[in-house]
Parts: sequence; C-alpha cells; structure tokens
Amino acid sequence: MLKIALTGNIASGKSTVQKILEEKGYKVLDTDKVGHKLLENLDKIKVAFRDFDVFCDEKISREKLGKLVFSTPELKQKLEKIMHPAIKEEILKFFEQNKSETLVFVGIPLLFESNMSNLFDKSLLIYTNDTLREERLISRNHYSGDYAKLRMKSQMSQDKKLELCDFVIYNNGTLSDLKSAVNEFLLKI
Repeated sequence: MLKIALTGNIASGKSTVQKILEEKGYKVLDTDKVGHKLLENLDKIKVAFRDFDVFCDEKISREKLGKLVFSTPELKQKLEKIMHPAIKEEILKFFEQNKSETLVFVGIPLLFESNMSNLFDKSLLIYTNDTLREERLISRNHYSGDYAKLRMKSQMSQDKKLELCDFVIYNNGTLSDLKSAVNEFLLKI
C-alpha cells in the first residue's frame, strides 16, 4: 500500500482535492474531521480547558477554542499535545482498515508541525497563493482580515512545506484546473 499525505495550509483547497480523490474511488481520511470528533469526545481536552470560556451547553465550542488557542501559543501547544497522538492513532487504524488498497490518502494539514511525515511514503502539497487563501477565509469562514492572517501565520509557511513535500499541486485557478492537476498527479504516481 502506498500511503500519501495530502497537506496544505488553511484554505488551500485540501478538502476539494480530497473530494475529487474520493469521487475517483480512493480511500481518504480527513484528519480535520477526525479532530472535530476528538474535540467532542476526548475528556482530556475538556479537563485541560475546563477553566477557559470555550464551552457552549457543556460541549467544547470549536470557534471559542480556536480563538483562544490561536491567540495563545502555549495553549495551542497544550491542545496539540493531546490531539496529535490521538490523530496518529486514527491514521494507523485507517491504514490497517484499508491495507488491501494499493493507494490511500490522508488529508493532514499539520503533517510537518505534528511530526507525522514518517507515517507516509509520499507527500502532496496543495499550494494556493496567500492572497487567495486570505480572501477565502474572509468570505467562506467570515473571519476578519486580522483573524484570517493570524490563522494563516499559525501554520508552517507554504514555501517551507514546498521544500519538504514530494509533489505539489498549485491551486490558484478554477475547479476544472484543479481536477486536471489531480489527474496529472495520479498519472505520475
């Protein structure tokens, strides 16, 4: 089985690429969705953040938690120390469940930040220029310009990831352009 990490910074188009791959019949694990489930279910997180205003009806509010951790680096690290091992465990389960597949993908935005690149055979970066990413965050997520920039700066730079990845798809055009780029990538591997 060839294990490919699909990475890219916030608002780069990873989710769209994941959907394209799924439509083609490939098995894809979305670690963002895994993370959302973990936030709802991991008691360790509830205990670690019980003294902060991050709850809504006794459940952790992703929006409140996000604003807290992206403005407080030590709390972001605290959350990552809980989340990353749990996400790694889910990735390994996904590999085991799909061991008969010849090719699988894991969407993992924090591939290098979480030190999980060693789990994969190859890595694919979805690269979108920063201006376009910021515009997407403002229109899609209704972030202020400052908050969009804060979220973008919280990740390793795309240029650094470009040096570390095996493949890159530039996503600065249309959906049709992106689908063509995915097809070209699949032919390469």
